[in-house]
Amino acid sequence: MPYFVIERNYAVDVEPHFGAFDEINRINDAEGVRWLYSFLSLDKRKTFCLYEAPSADVVRRAAVAAGLPADVVVEVTGTVTPDGALTSF
Repeated sequence: MPYFVIERNYAVDVEPHFGAFDEINRINDAEGVRWLYSFLSLDKRKTFCLYEAPSADVVRRAAVAAGLPADVVVEVTGTVTPDGALTSF
């Protein structure tokens, strides 16, 4: 299944609430999307999230259902490590 990096921009600081994660995961499950992890920017106004999903459209649909922004959705095909190793998904 393809992987996607999602950039989310917020007008206010992101304050994670553990109860919200359950609802986000339920919505994702219903759409066939799996949230792997996220990075939070220092100013707490942006996240970069890695998802596994059938398509970018499905990622966007799940974001709308969860009330989350999905400003940029980019399909990624692997990782590159500092030693130059390339890993494909």
